[in-house]
Amino acid sequence: MSNVPTANPLGYAGAFVVRIMENIMQEKPENEAEQPVPPSKTRRKKEMHALQDMGERLVQLDLKHLQELDLPEALMDAILEARRIRAHGARRRQMQLIGKLMRDVDASPIQEKLGLLNGINQQQSARLHLLERWRDRLLADERTLTELVQTYPGADLQRLRTLMRNANSEKLASKPPRSFRALFQELQRIIQPVTGSGGHARDE
Repeated sequence: MSNVPTANPLGYAGAFVVRIMENIMQEKPENEAEQPVPPSKTRRKKEMHALQDMGERLVQLDLKHLQELDLPEALMDAILEARRIRAHGARRRQMQLIGKLMRDVDASPIQEKLGLLNGINQQQSARLHLLERWRDRLLADERTLTELVQTYPGADLQRLRTLMRNANSEKLASKPPRSFRALFQELQRIIQPVTGSGGHARDE
């Protein structure tokens, strides 16, 4: 039997086209993987809301801490303008503008600073609540004074007793609460804020 090669029904030109198409099909997934996937509409909306929420926190921030953030001039002006606006609709539009401006800045350092300030505010709030609890307990029961002096040896026993007595007398006589406020100030002096592991403030 003679070994005569079987003719390709597609011909040489057809076979060449088939090979090209096979190469294209093999390369297509790789080319598609290289193309960046645009963010979805839902994701863009969430990011916009997150920037507006951060902008709201910036508007509520006191001027001293706001200046420490070194914000772009346009963003700073927009924030200051939002603080002056009282009309609800106008303020909402201003907050949307702030959100758009924040797209052009690196929000990470701002978020880090806001988180730090929030932690400080929480510590301050906790200390104020602690002082108020001590004051209320002292005015409700004089025996609490012994516990306070044991917990904070630097307390002036005689001054505290005088302030407690005067505060209760002012309350009964419906007088201005001068001693009530003075007692709180004295507790602020005695109960120092926490400064690391060696802080003095402790809950009762």
